[in-house]
Amino acid sequence: MSSVSEGRFRSSSVPLITPGPLRTALRTDDGVRIEAVYEPCTAGAGAVAETSFDGTAIVIAHGFTGSVDRPAVRRAAGVLGRRAAVVTFSFRGHGGSGGRSTVGDREMLDLAAAVKWARALGHRRVVTVGFSMGGSVVLRHGALYTGRSTAGTEDGGVAEREGRIEACAGAHVEGHADAVVAVSAPARWYYRGTAPMRRLHWMVTRPAGRLVGRYGFGTRIDRDDWDPVPLSPVGAAGLIAPAPLLIVHGDRDPYFPLDHPRMLAEAAGDGAELWLERGMGHAENAADESLLTRIGDWAAAR
Repeated sequence: MSSVSEGRFRSSSVPLITPGPLRTALRTDDGVRIEAVYEPCTAGAGAVAETSFDGTAIVIAHGFTGSVDRPAVRRAAGVLGRRAAVVTFSFRGHGGSGGRSTVGDREMLDLAAAVKWARALGHRRVVTVGFSMGGSVVLRHGALYTGRSTAGTEDGGVAEREGRIEACAGAHVEGHADAVVAVSAPARWYYRGTAPMRRLHWMVTRPAGRLVGRYGFGTRIDRDDWDPVPLSPVGAAGLIAPAPLLIVHGDRDPYFPLDHPRMLAEAAGDGAELWLERGMGHAENAADESLLTRIGDWAAAR
């Protein structure tokens, strides 16, 4: 399956057509339809082609129960859009996208489709910025989509053990990120050490919880367990180098305590920066303009 846009804008000739926002549908490698929005950089709006479709694009991966049109996602896109072009999208099972949420597993294919679209529009550099569940997705994506063929290599072995060799072999290298930002990401799967995470596990694993997710949060959740269990975020963090990695976490995060970002940073070693944000809560809802601006500066500089 192709991951390029199903709409009228399909290639890097887009800059000759329009400099404005684009809303379209993407098709993932496993055939799921994903809604996505492209917005050109708002800095120097007069330089249409050079500013809008050249250089860096930031792809935002929202948290669980988010979507492309959620206010927190739109706010993040607006702030990051002052530093680079921005692609936002809704993960499967969220918003106007098809399919069902696998809570971080097959969502890697959704992110890859959005990254490929940014490159098809002509962007030479793509930085992924993920929040919470999206943070775990950008970590795995950064580890398994490396910008080079992984067949027969150590990375390819990791992908094969994960059952995703088809998602990251040489034919898919155009879906890689040049730098990765994980905000409020978990380090390990199945974490139930906080009350919010116990409530989330109830929603994901119980029929009544999935009904709450569907009708209360607009999120359609897959009923099947992971098989196989995907590469963990902490396992992925050590495989992202040489691409730069930024790990951001709040010291008042009610979902994941500070041992999570510290585990991620330790696994990544010298290939990562760790920002522990005083007074910050969880994910895109807690990321203020100042933090988002600093993330945008980091992404543009890398």
